[in-house]
Order: sequence, then structure tokens, then C-alpha cells
Amino acid sequence: MKKLLFLLPFLSLIACQEDLIEQPKSLAVETFYNTATEVESAVNAIYSPLRNDNCLGGLYPAQLEAYTDYSYGRGSYAVLSDFQGLNATNITRVGQMWDQLYLAIRNANLIVKNAPAGKSISQADISRYVAEAKFLRAFSYFVLVRNWAGVPIRTEANMTEQNIKRNTADEVYALILSDLADAETNLPDKAAQSGRPSKWAAKTLLADVYFYRNNYAEARDKADEVIKSGKYSLVSVAVADDFNKIFGPDVITTTEEIFYLKYTRQNGQGFNLVMFAHHPGSKLMGAGGYYAHYTDALLNNVFKNWDNADLRKTAFWYKWDIGLGANTYLNKKFIDPLAPGASGAGNDNPIYRYADLLLLYAEAANRANNGPTTAALEALNQVHRRAYGQNPAVASAVDFKLADYDVNTFNDLVLKERGYETQYEAKRWIDLKRLGAAKLKAVIKAGVGKDVVDKMLLWPIPNSELNYNTALDAAKDQNPGY
Repeated sequence: MKKLLFLLPFLSLIACQEDLIEQPKSLAVETFYNTATEVESAVNAIYSPLRNDNCLGGLYPAQLEAYTDYSYGRGSYAVLSDFQGLNATNITRVGQMWDQLYLAIRNANLIVKNAPAGKSISQADISRYVAEAKFLRAFSYFVLVRNWAGVPIRTEANMTEQNIKRNTADEVYALILSDLADAETNLPDKAAQSGRPSKWAAKTLLADVYFYRNNYAEARDKADEVIKSGKYSLVSVAVADDFNKIFGPDVITTTEEIFYLKYTRQNGQGFNLVMFAHHPGSKLMGAGGYYAHYTDALLNNVFKNWDNADLRKTAFWYKWDIGLGANTYLNKKFIDPLAPGASGAGNDNPIYRYADLLLLYAEAANRANNGPTTAALEALNQVHRRAYGQNPAVASAVDFKLADYDVNTFNDLVLKERGYETQYEAKRWIDLKRLGAAKLKAVIKAGVGKDVVDKMLLWPIPNSELNYNTALDAAKDQNPGY
């Protein structure tokens, strides 16, 4: 019930979002965007498409978790783990994600365009809500550009136009950086409630954009600002089950939450990804489970070579025979035995948490310096200590030593740690793509023995766009292989 209170502003806007989709003309600018309450209601409508089962709440992470070096897809996701491209079922799924992301962008554009003209709202509130809308627009475009490369840019300036050319990836990134500059300046130091972005979330997203673009000095410096703010710290764990203090369904917030999509244990308002993880017999998901992803303790090299003393191995995986043999394991990072439905799990989606930031900083600092620094090593060691049940802030026997690594071996060490830490958070494939096709292919080959074809690296532009946007050429603008 306490968690529901944090989510009520988002749940109450479903009707509003439906109006935005079905009857945009019914929301007259002169009567709707005039007060802080009205503008906040419109801002809340941006979150619903992102949280949707067909987007970041379910299909998106389910898709990406079939593209990893530590696990495999099952059923309709099995084909993805062959790394030969998307079949018709999965092409439809990524098309649904595209539609939801652009709906979020459209709803953000409404705020950016209309809020500044409000007649009964302060300039401070206008700046804050526009900054939140731009943060969410930048985040949505960041998801799009990493999975599709260049995409049509729709902003408040052209939001009434249907036919928009495909912009380049560089043009998309320019908009992202511009939006985040506004967000970093005008978002509050402390978010009004858990699930909304602060200026520190904007800095974290900005660091990640720089990181993905291989602008390592900028990524290092922006991440360092967040680290030095002292606003975040890792949650300590002593035993594997303590990771439920971070990922459990009853957690409201933690000291490592930077920006999460928030869910509650309620039908239609929960984190749908949890349904993909489990077998009904395990009782770890109240609604049953699709067991769409699994790993094999003998065949998967990542799992096989993972130190058993690392608490994450036990915390994140459990043995369960799904008809593929006794060495099969399912992921239990997110569990909710009391979830009332497939979209009813109370777990939140950790888009950015402090562990992500520390590992980002460690690699960025190493690359920018052309070798590991003391600060980079400490950032890595904090995450590593926690994984072994140690106090993250205190030197321990499991610490890595600076003298043992050069720039290349340290990069590989951080990548390995990120691979353990972020499992089942839809981050591994994107992380590998950042390093280029050759590195991605080598890591996948080493983990699961599969060869990745180039058409896997980008998703196809969906027919929902190609059929109705006449500025696009279905042959010239489609991504390679589709």
C-alpha cells in the first residue's frame, strides 16, 4: 500500500493518456495547460507508454535478454539467441515498442509546446515540468537511436506533421544532448517523488549518452559529478537473499536508485518482465510464468566460469528443469510471489542505479586516462565487494589491485563485472554494441558459441512507420537485412 502511494500520480493519468491518444483535440490548450496540476497530469501521461507491457515494462527487456552471453531465449524468443536476425513475430514486437516510444515522445512534445503558455502556473513550475518532459523525450530517443540508429525526429516544432524524413543518428544525438542540457539545469536537486527524474538523473543519462558515444572524458566527468554529490550509495548485502532489498517487489526506493520506472502490485500496473522469468511451478511469480529465458550451468561459459562465492550467482539464478535438463537455471533477480496477474508484479525497472554509474565511471576513467586510476579501481571494487557480501565502502580481501591491470585488461574486467551486475536489466546487449561489432561478436561467441550476423545489430523500421510516413523510402530507409 505504501508503494502504491508513490505511484498514484502515474496511475491516475491513464484516462488522460487515452484522451491524448484518441481525442487530442478535446484537450484544448487554453483550458488544459494553465495550472501546475494540469501540466503535471500531462507530464504523467509520458510515463504510461514507457511503462507499457509492449515497451520497457515487458517486450523490450524480454527481447534484449535473449541477446546475451549469459542466457538463452525460449519459445518465440529462442530464434533471437541464434543471432541470425528477427523473425516475423519479433519484428512485430519491436514495432510495438517503436509505437510506444513515439507515443511517449508525442506526449512530451505536448508539454514542451503548451506549458510555457500557461496562464495560472509559475515560471518555476513551467521550467521544471518542461525539463521533465525533455528528460523523458531524450531518454525515449536514446532507446530508439541505440536500437534503430537514425530515426525520424518529432518535436514540438513538427508534431502535427505526419511525413518526417529519417534523421541521422548524429542529429538524434544532438537533440538528446540539447534536451538533457535543459533537464540538467532545470530539474530539481531532489525529485518530488520516487520515479521522477532529478538533475542527478539527468547527469547520469548524459554520462551514459557520452559513454555510448565513446566520449569517455565527458562520461567520466559527468559520472564523477553524481558520485561526488554524495546522494547515492550501494545497498549492503550479507547473503544472497539480501538482493531483494534492492530488487524486491515491496521496495519503495533505495539509496542506489537514480532513475527507475515505478510499478505496483496491481493488475495492469506491475512490471510485466517478471512474468517472462519464471516457471509456474517455482511460485516465484504469483501469476505463473513464461520461463522465456534460461541458462545452462554446463553449456554456458559465463555461468560455468562464474565464481560460486559471488552472491549474485545465487541471488540471480535458481535451478529449475524446464524440460531441457537438470542443469537449467532461471533468473530470479525480480520475483513477486504475490503478483495478482501477468502485469501485476510490484518490482520496479531499474533504468539507472548507482552500481551502473560506478561501473560506467570505472571504464570511462580508464579509457580517458589510457590506464586504470585509483578512483576507477575504487568504483569497480565497491560493486565487487558488495557482490561478495562485503561493505562496499571498505577495502577487502576480494579487491582488485591496480598493479595487475593495464588499459585493456581493466576494460575487460569492468565489462565482465557489468555482465554479472546488470543481468536481466536489458543492458548487456546495448553495452556490447557500444564496443563495436567485432567486440560484441567475440563476447557472444565466447559465452554461447554463436556467430552474430550484422543484421542483428539494428532492428527493422516497422511497417507502422513505413506505410504511413511517405517521407520514408521502404527500400532506402530500412535497416540492412530487412
